[in-house]
Amino acid sequence: MAEKAKSVEEYLNALDPANRAELERIRALVKQLVPDVEESISYGMPTLKYKNRALVYFTASKKHMSFYPSSWAIQELKDRLKDYATTEHAIQFTLDKPLPSGLVEDLVRVHVREIDANRQK
Repeated sequence: MAEKAKSVEEYLNALDPANRAELERIRALVKQLVPDVEESISYGMPTLKYKNRALVYFTASKKHMSFYPSSWAIQELKDRLKDYATTEHAIQFTLDKPLPSGLVEDLVRVHVREIDANRQK
């Protein structure tokens, strides 16, 4: 799949069109909310960085997609995530059950706030 991608665009180009469109939607939401993010590939995943720190990662696999907004954001908004499979760092979603735009934006806002406060692990 896209594990060897050297850029976010290359990663997305390797996906099937439906998954690509969904991850492009999330990418655009984050970039609209935080216009000065920088794109890179980190840990084999598309990464949007803010103030030289990873703000979000996102990936696609065969059965689901994942969004990594930070453990702080997941913890803070856990009540709104009860319908999704989550780990400490990731939220899994599908094309049939995508992450609502408002939820993505709120998760990003929480992590921006924590980065701005220079919160560390």
